[in-house]
Amino acid sequence: MAGSDILRLENLVTEIASDQGAVRVVDGVNLSVRQGRTLGLVGESGSGKSLTCLSVLGLLPPGGRIAAGRVLFQGEDLARKTQKALSRYRGARIGTILQDPMTSLNPLLTIGDQVGEMFRYHHNIRSAAERRRRAIAVMEQVRIPAAAERLNAYPHQFSGGMRQRIAIAMSIAGDPDLIIADEPTTALDVTIRLQILQLLRDIQRARGTAILLVTHDLHAVARFCDDVAVMYAGRIVEQGPVGAVFARPAHPYTAGLIAAVPRIAALPDRLPTIPGQPPRPGEAAEGCAFFPRCARAAAECAAVVPEPRAVGAGRAVSCFAPHLQAEAAE
Repeated sequence: MAGSDILRLENLVTEIASDQGAVRVVDGVNLSVRQGRTLGLVGESGSGKSLTCLSVLGLLPPGGRIAAGRVLFQGEDLARKTQKALSRYRGARIGTILQDPMTSLNPLLTIGDQVGEMFRYHHNIRSAAERRRRAIAVMEQVRIPAAAERLNAYPHQFSGGMRQRIAIAMSIAGDPDLIIADEPTTALDVTIRLQILQLLRDIQRARGTAILLVTHDLHAVARFCDDVAVMYAGRIVEQGPVGAVFARPAHPYTAGLIAAVPRIAALPDRLPTIPGQPPRPGEAAEGCAFFPRCARAAAECAAVVPEPRAVGAGRAVSCFAPHLQAEAAE
């Protein structure tokens, strides 16, 4: 059952230092993830999705910093906490699943040691036998066959899908209230993708966990997410319930992304595309960053950044196109 906000970002601004000065890579982001719900964060590569997640975790690359705004996790502002304080949230209260599990699994340690370490660190379980028992239990929960027999295996002895299941097992070992899944299925084939996403949904239903899912897969968003936020050039340009946004996208960028999804039943000779390329970080236009690529742009779009405005129940869009907003509100 969905409840209150687990995570709320308020006017989040993240900057990365460069030779040309500070580059704003996350620009005034506002979004929330509610208990028991999944928010899909979508957008082209370079739009700031992963850096938004790293801002939440306090794991920005060298030269990165939160320049403004708040990261409210269950009412506490993580943006104001030290790295030592944040270590008590990572893993225990906020689980993380990365795109490639081989980057988060140590190739020199057995699976049992790595899963068991989560219980030692987050639950202070010193008994090796108890850590083993719990590791088997959580591996069985993510449907690892013959879990007890696989404890002494190494990551390279697992398939890609099985490694991702281990990464999920490690993310839920701390019993987190929020899971941040940053493109967790990109490296997997279609069948395994569906299995992993269904597994996350089953875990959510059993535990009431909130999930922030970063993905390029709009089919996955439509099937597994409750809400969606569309990101472009470091800003959220549209957000709302998945069904409403997909049925009547209010922002031209959202409409372009949805139109570009292939439909096998009516495959055209040429797939629709969004012309041009997204701006590089720090090189967006003065006004709306999407202005150079937008077929519906007006003069004010080039000079003024549109502020979010309501276009229906639980929906907001940053766009000056009133006819689109009127359609979305219907």
